[in-house]
Amino acid sequence: MSVADEILAIFQRRGPDAYFGERVSMTEHALQAAYFAHSAGAPPALIIAALLHDIGHLVDDVPDDIAEWAVDAHHEEIGGHWLARRFRPEVSEPVLLHVPAKRYLLATDARYFAKLSPASVITLKLQGGPMAAHEVAKFETERFHREAVRVRQWDDQGKVAGLKTPGLRDYRALLEGLAINP
Repeated sequence: MSVADEILAIFQRRGPDAYFGERVSMTEHALQAAYFAHSAGAPPALIIAALLHDIGHLVDDVPDDIAEWAVDAHHEEIGGHWLARRFRPEVSEPVLLHVPAKRYLLATDARYFAKLSPASVITLKLQGGPMAAHEVAKFETERFHREAVRVRQWDDQGKVAGLKTPGLRDYRALLEGLAINP
């Protein structure tokens, strides 16, 4: 099975599920993040990172109802490591860093909190809240921190009920072209 086939199968199985307290499904959220990345002129690897930023939720079991979450699911770590076995760091690292990017933006942009959805506010508490100054400095040393911030911003945008986007199969060629072992 190719990496693209594996990813499409995962989305077919779990993607139609509601996206934890949002008005879109997991698939719609992924497609919207990728759509916003493409619209911003992002390079192919970053478009795929946006598409797959929440793959950790799809390959690991977490409660469907966000109200049942007692601890952080660490989906960015699960997803980032899962992707690292299939893609170059240009795809996996922004995924691994997209939750720290949320915490970073909260610490560095006074207007960012207002952009968070109610569900993102709930998960923020589980994820540790805004970064402290020493965490900001450390985050800024990460090779892909700027890319992670961009993925985070597209993640925040990708929660629009009814938004029309290209479908998952439209990303097959990019997935296959960027996979380590297509």
